[in-house]
Amino acid sequence: MTMTRMKIGLAAAFVALSGGFAAAQDFVVGMSGAMTGPTASTYAPTVDAMRIYFDRVNRLGGINGHKVKFIALDDQGSPSRAATNVRRFLTQDNVQVLVGAGPSATIAPMITESERAGVPLVFAGSVCPQESYPPTPKETVFCTTSFGVSHDNRAMINFINEKYGNKFKIAFAAMAIPVSRTGIDIAEARAKELGMTSVGQQVIPPATPDYTPFATKLLEGQPDWGFSWAPWIVQVKSFEAMRRLGWKGRFMTWAHIEAENEMARLKDPGLVLIGANALFSENLPIHQEIAKELETAKSQYPVNQMGEGWVAGMVIEAALRAAGKPDPKAITAAMKNLKVDTKGLRGGPLEWTPDNHFRTKQHYRFYAWDAGKDRMDTISDWITYDIK
Repeated sequence: MTMTRMKIGLAAAFVALSGGFAAAQDFVVGMSGAMTGPTASTYAPTVDAMRIYFDRVNRLGGINGHKVKFIALDDQGSPSRAATNVRRFLTQDNVQVLVGAGPSATIAPMITESERAGVPLVFAGSVCPQESYPPTPKETVFCTTSFGVSHDNRAMINFINEKYGNKFKIAFAAMAIPVSRTGIDIAEARAKELGMTSVGQQVIPPATPDYTPFATKLLEGQPDWGFSWAPWIVQVKSFEAMRRLGWKGRFMTWAHIEAENEMARLKDPGLVLIGANALFSENLPIHQEIAKELETAKSQYPVNQMGEGWVAGMVIEAALRAAGKPDPKAITAAMKNLKVDTKGLRGGPLEWTPDNHFRTKQHYRFYAWDAGKDRMDTISDWITYDIK
């Protein structure tokens, strides 16, 4: 064999091998989440749900001939750890999709790294950042999380007004973090617009051991309603402290993933939940499907905490299928024009557009404990708001 023919043969062999590698290349999804630490109860189940979801995708044949390699790293809710995890994903693991599931402090450093690398970043379980909202979202920032600060708080107050009227006093409890304080400010302003009487806010530090002093302050104005949009611990502990002091009013709060089990523990008809995920007490076919997957996977978390992660898995899977190849630019382009059937986990499909990386419609459902039936009950069917 001449040297020329040998070079041609080697080149052909290299091309063939390269084609083989390309065909076998995995989609790689890297997720940084608070799997341990003080906020783990809110975020760790979402990480586990996504792990189980993509194990299922791979078991069923993958996506367009590619497997999905899902890598999860614990950031303990620390901004610096979240940034370190993202840098590792980008420099060592060659991820094509980043996912965040942690407290609001972890959001900014993850966005910075995502923008620098041009790799799409999906928040799943973390509060949706302003950078995902219309009309000018950041190129690489998307969000599947059920809650959104401005829309939720207005919808919560609107519902109280429509169902219970406005001739009452209302007190507000926030966690001492910017996103919760912003939400409570929005809710209080909307309450005043609708004619309710605010008796003030209490802003509660994250590590507070005893909520009694804050509950005492909340009750000084003799409110008929309490209201909180905050991490679950602030919501439920504020409510319980007010009850211990003898308060008999109603309390409106957001249905974080801990809420369903907590409602069964408290059995208090005065605690009203708003959520954008259908609670598992409804036992929809999709809930039954998820329960079967969890039984096989032997997750340590209860099935009714899997909704956030399952929706995120569905949306990311749809984006990868639409992109067709493990390429961040192609995946980002697919995400900008995506509509995903949530199969009843939400009140409708989740849709992203080039100028809206949050969703085009937000659907809310309201729940309370029915003492007579000894179970959770729906007190309002889905209410839909256009997001512009």
